[in-house]
Amino acid sequence: MRISKFYKRIIGIIIFVWLIAGVSIISMTNAVAIEEMEKDNIYSQMRLFSEVYSRLMEFYVTEIPPDTLIDAAIEAMIEKLDPHTIYFDEEEFREFQSDTKGEFSGLGISISKRDGYITVVSPIEGTPAYRMGILAGDRIVEVNGEDIKGISTNESIKKMRGKRGTSVLITIERPGVTDLLDFNIVRDIIKVKSIPYAFKFDNGVGYIRIRQFNETTTSELVEAIDKLEKENITGLIVDLRFNPGGLLSEAVSTVNEFIGKKKLVVFTQGRFDRSNAEYQTKNDSEPPNYPVVCLINEASASAAEIFAGSLQDWDKGLIVGKTSFGKGSVQQLLPVSKGGIKVTTAKYYIKSGRCINKDINDKLLRGIEVSDEEKEKIDEENHIKKFFTQNGREVYGGGGIVPDIEFENAPLTELGVKLKQKNAFFNFSVEYYSKYENEIDEDFKVDDNIRAAFFEYLDNDSLSYSKTSLDSILPWIDINLESNIIGKKFGEIPSYKIALKIDAQLQSTIELFDKFSSLTEMFSYAESLKKENLTKNEKHTN
Repeated sequence: MRISKFYKRIIGIIIFVWLIAGVSIISMTNAVAIEEMEKDNIYSQMRLFSEVYSRLMEFYVTEIPPDTLIDAAIEAMIEKLDPHTIYFDEEEFREFQSDTKGEFSGLGISISKRDGYITVVSPIEGTPAYRMGILAGDRIVEVNGEDIKGISTNESIKKMRGKRGTSVLITIERPGVTDLLDFNIVRDIIKVKSIPYAFKFDNGVGYIRIRQFNETTTSELVEAIDKLEKENITGLIVDLRFNPGGLLSEAVSTVNEFIGKKKLVVFTQGRFDRSNAEYQTKNDSEPPNYPVVCLINEASASAAEIFAGSLQDWDKGLIVGKTSFGKGSVQQLLPVSKGGIKVTTAKYYIKSGRCINKDINDKLLRGIEVSDEEKEKIDEENHIKKFFTQNGREVYGGGGIVPDIEFENAPLTELGVKLKQKNAFFNFSVEYYSKYENEIDEDFKVDDNIRAAFFEYLDNDSLSYSKTSLDSILPWIDINLESNIIGKKFGEIPSYKIALKIDAQLQSTIELFDKFSSLTEMFSYAESLKKENLTKNEKHTN
């Protein structure tokens, strides 16, 4: 039975005061003197909570289980705070703890609440949701036909997670797409390898993809770097796009590999002294003697932002891509008698003094509407706040990590969205592989016959499209077919390498290494672009 929002709010406020009162009573036993007025206020609030609870139990129209009222009160109390402060029941608490260990059962998406909607922050590569074409920014409006707008992130996770092999129907509202999209996804065990890809490109540049920061990230990173350096890489790209963050300790220890020992990475500031701390690198490590470029986007958050911002602050890496998410608050996980609470205790500040937190995100994640004018104003204010790196380069603070060089990524066309939504490439590749396995080698390329077979498959699947829309994305279709078909025979890494050919942000990043041989040259180039943009803006203003 659901309790009305009115009752939830009232009870939440009362129980909040009640809990404060409980702490205050302990303090009163040790205090020398307490003002009589304060004591009267505390006792009156405790009495008020007790009276309201008793009246509801005695007079409400239907019988109320006591746990229902208390749970509603806790939920309402938490809702008054920031969106990262969360109460977990016992099952949710176990699931949350398992996430940091790199394994859970579900669909493979990282979600948060924005504008009242459960929104996909990022799909996890190699998972059922990723293969089906779920994208960052998708709004989940229904789960198994049930409207989930307005429910909490934890409630939505409960509805979507389940036993391996069972399916769940999620309905997506996608920006720029008129119709709702249905995805019937089969749940699986999601084993999240922190670094799923580490290899060398043909031009000698190494590539490391860090998916999230969990307990194994540092050991995986050290192993990946050792492997690539044995292959004599001339530079390194660290890809943090769609990385939702994770463990702070792992962010600090991975940065250690690039900036050396006894360097300040991040410090925290909160209301209490116990929330204030500094985190420095501890291990002896030799920073790379080749240029390092870190690639971020709007879905890079938390620990990923600390990693990227620290490379930037210490001038040990060029940051490229798009401005990161801006999640710079600290949460502490505290067990309680039935479950646990994740409580915001402080904010992160990286070495330059920048707080990466974008405060407007708290409003958006709570479903509070924010006008475009307010968003633009905040972005402008963030770009006014100047900070300086170790070598004196100007950087901006207050709204995520702003890249040294901005790279765009090409959006999917309407037909491209349909093909991903229907899982067309994956399904066709399964059929093709079953028939022509022996004809597929590592140099496999899509030809006219394969392309015609794919179009026939689309026609049989009742997918409507125009010849013009098809012709406009033929190279994109070919790469997706090659990636999926080769992946069936040779695995995920060869498949991923091929898919990167149509990744505009990554290709622009690789080109930097073809133009410049040192990080100093890259920094100079970034500075020249910044001056060029300032000149253009001044002319536009005048």
